[in-house]
Formats: sequence, C-alpha cells, structure tokens
Amino acid sequence: MNTEQELLDSAALTVYRLNGQFLTIGDGLAAPAGISVAWWQVLAAVQQQPLPVAGIARAVGVTRQSVQRIADLLVGQGMCEYRPNPAHKRAKLVAITTAGEAAIARIDPQHAAMARRVAEALGPAEFATTVQTLTRLSAALESIITADDPATRTAPPPPAG
Repeated sequence: MNTEQELLDSAALTVYRLNGQFLTIGDGLAAPAGISVAWWQVLAAVQQQPLPVAGIARAVGVTRQSVQRIADLLVGQGMCEYRPNPAHKRAKLVAITTAGEAAIARIDPQHAAMARRVAEALGPAEFATTVQTLTRLSAALESIITADDPATRTAPPPPAG
C-alpha cells in the first residue's frame, strides 16, 4: 500500500469514527428535546429556509428516502409542515414549525456548551482550521465523485503514446 492509500484509509477511518462520535453526542444533545439526532439534522437543514426532501438529503449527506421518512415523522409530530414548491409541483417544501423551532431551542444551550468544550480542547484557532480542512476534504471528494462514474471508471486511463 502506498502512502496516498494509507492517508486515504486513515482519513476514512477517522471520519467514520468521528461520525459515530458526533452521532453519540448529537443523540445526547437531542434526547432532552424528545427527538433523535436524525430528526435534529432535518430540522436544522430547514431552519433557515424550507427545502425539498432532495435538497435536505444533499445538505446532510443521506439518502432522499431516509429524509422522506424523517420528514413524514416530523410533519406527523407537528415539528415540520409541507408547503407548495413554486419551482416543482410534486416536490413539496419541508418547513420548520413553531414546535420544531422550540425543539431546537431546547437543544441550543447544551449544544453551545459542547461547542465551547471542543473549542477549549482544541483551541479556537485549531478548531476553525480543523473545520476548514474537513470542509476542503469534503469538497475534494464531492468533486471526484461528480467527475467520475465509479461504475465505469475504476482506474486512471493508461498513459498516452
């Protein structure tokens, strides 16, 4: 295995571990509001503006089907509502309601405290640098995914000549 492969493996394993850690922390933060971390993700995605299910799925990096299931549950609990989408007749917009805003407000104090703890553990500058690095890694991977069709392109083309 070459160094680049080792780096990719290490990055992936670290991100998988981080995902598990974030889910554990998120579930702990969301539980007092009576919601799961998955529900919180969807609520947070539509907090600034209503989005179609596909837009939420892209924002949080999960399947459209899982977002649809959660959106239906949130609508059933009165934390979100479906609204007409002027850009698309069939793809309704998911919008947060007052009850959804209240759930996020119950999470916010513990969320802020956790953010302070992470900033204290890393230092504010290192925390910001870490977020920037993770964002750049995500953008690079997204660029590669979009540029390549993994079903048909598994290896670089042979050298010309």
